[in-house]
Amino acid sequence: MNDLEERTLYMDHAATTFMKPEVLAAMAPYFSEHFGNPSSLYRFAGEPRNGVEAARGQVAAAIGAGPEEIFFTAGGTEADNWAIKGVALANRKHGDHIVTSAIEHHAVLHTCEWLERQGFSVTYLPVDEFGRVDPGDVEEAITDRTILVSAMTANNEIGTIQPVAEIGRVAHDHGVLFHTDAVQAIGAVPIDVDAMNIDLLSLSGHKFYGPKGTGALYIRRGTRVETLIHGGGQERRRRAGTENVPGIVGLGRAIELATADIAGHNRRIASMRDRLVRGILDAIPDSRLNGHPTERLANNANFSFRYVEGESILLLLNARGICASTGSACSSGSLEPSHVLLAIGLPHEEAHGSLRLTLGDANTEDDVDYVLEVLPEVIGRLREISPLTPPSPRVPEAE
Repeated sequence: MNDLEERTLYMDHAATTFMKPEVLAAMAPYFSEHFGNPSSLYRFAGEPRNGVEAARGQVAAAIGAGPEEIFFTAGGTEADNWAIKGVALANRKHGDHIVTSAIEHHAVLHTCEWLERQGFSVTYLPVDEFGRVDPGDVEEAITDRTILVSAMTANNEIGTIQPVAEIGRVAHDHGVLFHTDAVQAIGAVPIDVDAMNIDLLSLSGHKFYGPKGTGALYIRRGTRVETLIHGGGQERRRRAGTENVPGIVGLGRAIELATADIAGHNRRIASMRDRLVRGILDAIPDSRLNGHPTERLANNANFSFRYVEGESILLLLNARGICASTGSACSSGSLEPSHVLLAIGLPHEEAHGSLRLTLGDANTEDDVDYVLEVLPEVIGRLREISPLTPPSPRVPEAE
């Protein structure tokens, strides 16, 4: 039996998570027993409709919003697109300028690039060496044509948590709407949309042990947002399409579980994460931790290793049963280095040698021990064959 058959260890929870049994149990009746269309008028539609509205309340409670401010989507990408395009198109007569950061998820960056092709202007703010946006830079970027600021709550690659409340305050001081992509933050960062000055917020179920293909957009009451998907009158005529009732029910249950004890969850995960970070930095020379040392997601450990290439690291780790990532799972097919790592100042060759380990609820201290055993061997082996590795200093021969 080889190592892969003996053990498989999943440490890529920033890419996706497993569905918790409680979530699957909540969804199960809506696949068969309560399968009716919630938009129908007959009695058979009642249970599906009740399930959707109960989930709307669960999502709202998790972020301090009202149920009428929650709109279900097919995921975080749709929610980001709707928030940014919707605000831009609905408010174009008031302005045509958007402010965002250089390290946003591509669901935000590519949406902003699309708007630029439609005649909007976008400012992409730099970040510091830890990946933090300076609220002062946001203020300087805002003009009398600015209609939206969009900054993620926490970065999906390096785990850095942004000063969201301060950024939102700056936006509001200038009468500008504020959107945050909170896809990586739900269940890891306490969210209160009022206290954090958030007007629009995107989230995705599969990042916090819910079903894939589910998400939601929070839209503050009274915010002008153009409809993105046209058709029927679902979601109060703002997002057409028959509702994914089982998925929505699962999303509601998942966010309820994920936000029940954020502090306790973070203590457990961060303890393992910190031991992982210390062990790797101590055992592997020419390694560095990317992202903010303290203002970061509790489960995130992102490293760069000099003289090696990230894809090779992943292949050798996979051969030993360890599932990890070099960056965003959505960009895993790209040969370009991470735009996030380049934005924090890493040279191309070091950005190519990155590894993201993200822990989850099923990981244990034994998993940390196994990574600390395997990873130094992997990096050492790759450096032995890398043409970039400097030669070892010669030891003079004894006379």
